[in-house]
Amino acid sequence: MTVQQAACVAALGVLMLSSLVSAQGGGVSAVLDRYNGLSLPRHESVVDASLARRLFRRGNTFSSLGRHEEAITEYRKAISADPSFADAIRNLANTYYFLQSYEEAKPLLARYVELETQTTAPFIAAVQTLGELERESRNYESAIEYDERAIELVPDDDSQVHIMANTYNNNGYPDLAIRIYKAGVRAMPDNAFFDRSLGRLLEQSGRLEEALVAYRSAFRKDADSDFYADLVKNLERRLDSQ
Repeated sequence: MTVQQAACVAALGVLMLSSLVSAQGGGVSAVLDRYNGLSLPRHESVVDASLARRLFRRGNTFSSLGRHEEAITEYRKAISADPSFADAIRNLANTYYFLQSYEEAKPLLARYVELETQTTAPFIAAVQTLGELERESRNYESAIEYDERAIELVPDDDSQVHIMANTYNNNGYPDLAIRIYKAGVRAMPDNAFFDRSLGRLLEQSGRLEEALVAYRSAFRKDADSDFYADLVKNLERRLDSQ
């Protein structure tokens, strides 16, 4: 073992907390800010990627054996050795999520999303999970950033769009629900029902001209629908009468 590695191992025994790195932008920043920039043990400024990988593998072994608390310890040590070790951050987040320790999982997922540069299945899952957890915690202004991103990442999942929009609207955030349906329209431009749902929310919010645009868009996409044709005609008459 080198002198540097020995110093790092010794430092890992000292439980001191400090920020990994401050996050930048959007929902990630909102989540990390609530958790002081993601407080995890970090000791001095030593980065030892080789040591981090060994600790990461130990964590994986403990996890496969169902020894989750020991896995958590090893993952945290791995992150201390290399604070930008995305896989260790992800596995630590997943372990907390499995244990239903969602408040511990959220800032880790946010950090992982910030670090990951590839659009992988774990990355998409992290974005979707963060949006869901933030909605469940009623942190809607943070959740919307992840939800819009999730729609972009999984453009063929229409059910997630309706779930997100209904959650926002039912909890008194129609403007956020409108943003979700607009994101759905961008992701699935042939989905007439998204236009119809967007139009309904706009009409309920008193944004009648915008609602008419959405209804007309729905009718163009499904010109055989009497339902969409009636939405257009009824709103046109309503606007004409004003």
